[in-house]
Amino acid sequence: MWRSLKATGLSLALAAAALPARAACDVKGAQIEEAIAAKSELRADANAQTVRDLRTLRDAAIVLETYKFPGECEVLLGIAKSLLANPGKTIEQGGDTDEDKAEGLVEAREPKDASGTKAK
Repeated sequence: MWRSLKATGLSLALAAAALPARAACDVKGAQIEEAIAAKSELRADANAQTVRDLRTLRDAAIVLETYKFPGECEVLLGIAKSLLANPGKTIEQGGDTDEDKAEGLVEAREPKDASGTKAK
């Protein structure tokens, strides 16, 4: 009897170890690109920045999933989905026109070398 209990326990332990700790983040299944294409408000030229932002969130989710951060990936996908659920509100709240802030963001995106100066 003890042998069968040990064998059962060992089988359960091996089965549990074989299961992944957490399911992978399903970026493709989130269908962000399809949702962008389906929203007429987002196809307008005036909303190109909003579309770029949504794609940036999707791309960041891909990076997080690649580096094994499935929870954070899911959070980003959730944010993108909530923004896509109400594109009118998203467009309305996304209109920051502070030029200094925009220039600072553009500068922050530029690759830097070890000394902190712009890489060539």
